[in-house]
Amino acid sequence: MEVARLYLVKITAIICITICILDIIVLFLAGLYYPGYSQLKMTMSSLGASESPVSEFISAWWIFIGVAFIFFGIVFRKAFGSNHKNVRLASLLLILYGLGEGIGSGVFKADRIAGKMTDSFVMHDIAGGIGVIAALILPLVMKEVMTKENKPGLTLLSQIIFTVGFITMLLFTIRFSSDENNFIVFYKGLWQRIFMLNLYVYFIVISAIMYHKKI
Repeated sequence: MEVARLYLVKITAIICITICILDIIVLFLAGLYYPGYSQLKMTMSSLGASESPVSEFISAWWIFIGVAFIFFGIVFRKAFGSNHKNVRLASLLLILYGLGEGIGSGVFKADRIAGKMTDSFVMHDIAGGIGVIAALILPLVMKEVMTKENKPGLTLLSQIIFTVGFITMLLFTIRFSSDENNFIVFYKGLWQRIFMLNLYVYFIVISAIMYHKKI
């Protein structure tokens, strides 16, 4: 049983690392098939909107990623010990990220009609917001998990990831400002991608620790 669990943890860690790398590549390539799309100025949600030529593919991809992160969250708990409260909380945050930023973003499209947000757009933002907040809190919880695992180096990384994530999240949420000429609003796509890259670096580090963990 322990051997089977060890293999499950290792395979899940590899899957998470692969998905994090693939997601960056897939979203970049998808933008190339959207005439006029700007990676720096437009949000990733635009790729999944109904008017996007890659809408159905991106929505399906996000749902797939969501399921993968939910699975990752479940196996994470098995890897680090389900009896530890911070491990259970970290596992829950990973699952919420998968549900919100993955499945929620894929199911609900960020559509506008006559310039106004649709109900689907609102649900997309709510689901994505839940996922983003869960991801932002994760490093704070992981600091406690890694203290238990005697990995002090991750404490500093967790602080850096949280700080960068918090700043880029604030810059990205200013997109709701009406001043489209504002530098921060103008490059909303850039802030979102830095937030994602920052988070994925953290996921990859966690996955690497999981892979080398002895159960």
